[in-house]
Amino acid sequence: MLAQADIVRTLLAARMRISASAWVIVRDAQAAEDIFQNVTVKALGGDARFEREAQLVSWAHVTARHEALNLVRSRKTRATVLDSAVLELLEADWVRDAASSEGDRVEALRQCLDALPKDARRVLHLRYFEERSCAEVSEALGVGLDAIYQRLSRLHRALARCIERRLAGQSPRINLEAS
Repeated sequence: MLAQADIVRTLLAARMRISASAWVIVRDAQAAEDIFQNVTVKALGGDARFEREAQLVSWAHVTARHEALNLVRSRKTRATVLDSAVLELLEADWVRDAASSEGDRVEALRQCLDALPKDARRVLHLRYFEERSCAEVSEALGVGLDAIYQRLSRLHRALARCIERRLAGQSPRINLEAS
């Protein structure tokens, strides 16, 4: 069974794909990011148990898709949603791609997390390991809620860039200002 730390690492490594599966439906980057964060919280706090990383990533894609569809329904707006068969094909392709490189990606994520400044790791720890809401992280750190959202967004982008550089054999610099 995957430990919480492994769940967070795996989801962060698959963040772009999971968010993209939500974005395809909601066509709103912020909503897709919120959906990703909700999926992460559900994975950490739910009753689901994951034996393998590929199983977790597959579950996350399906959950993100369901949350995105529910959001579109709750907004009572017309959205251009891809046919269910197309969504399933995209999901299968993303899962297959993730499974083929998940070991390398997880190791790259571990190394990138280790390279983060202590305060950045603290934000991630509070949000994902202690399962605190962004408002609770904001309160714990004495920082505004918008600042926490921006920090998390910058951290996600910086980690994604770091992982891609590591996988390409380049220097794994972490630059949070350029995020």
